[in-house]
Amino acid sequence: QVQLTESGGGLVQAGDSLRLSCAASGRVFDRLVFDRLVLGWFRQAPGKEREFVAAMRQSDDTTFSADSVKGRFTVSRDVAANTMDLKMDGLKAEDTAVYYCAADLNPTSLSNTDVSDYNYWGPGTQVDVSS
Repeated sequence: QVQLTESGGGLVQAGDSLRLSCAASGRVFDRLVFDRLVLGWFRQAPGKEREFVAAMRQSDDTTFSADSVKGRFTVSRDVAANTMDLKMDGLKAEDTAVYYCAADLNPTSLSNTDVSDYNYWGPGTQVDVSS
């Protein structure tokens, strides 16, 4: 099994920055799993479907981001904390959502963006951006 925990959400003003972190445990540290593992970020705003934000292949830190956040959001690894982070700059009111970390243990592509591609999910962290 895989356990995912998000942290770092909160209430900020439009234009502010926020960093979210995703800590993973369990099978992600099995070598055969890690070599293929993709961790992703999704978000779900009230009344809307969950949507892809960004992803990172854990074996080589290659990243892929949705067009809607390119230039504002950056996914990276925090080696010291052993987390995958999502740095969000220039936040807008429309970025308000619950942000989820997810794991794809058998990815066919780094650019998979469907919710159904991911096997495990964290409980989510709320991000509220006031305008």
